[in-house]
Amino acid sequence: MNIQIFGKKKCFDTQKAERYFKERRQKYQAVDIVKFGMSKGEFESVKRAVGLAAMLDKSSPLYLEKNLDKIRGEAIIQEIMLDNPKLIKTPIVRNGKQATVGFEPDIWKTWD
Repeated sequence: MNIQIFGKKKCFDTQKAERYFKERRQKYQAVDIVKFGMSKGEFESVKRAVGLAAMLDKSSPLYLEKNLDKIRGEAIIQEIMLDNPKLIKTPIVRNGKQATVGFEPDIWKTWD
């Protein structure tokens, strides 16, 4: 298993995800999404697994500030999300081509 956790330092669910893997002694790489963002390839991989709508954090103050409630073009929304990582819902947990958004221990248990 090659686990990556993209999260925000103050995100409670990110902290719970890290604790989940720590308690099971599974190695993971933690990435501060606000500081480092996601590469376009990483973003595309997660988008294929969960869909863009699942990745968009509509509770972020930036959601309305960037008028994302009025934009319909997925490519435009994706570019705005890549430029503003605070718009990405966390934690994003990747295991190769598999990915989840949020705290999803029931899914993580099935990963080999």
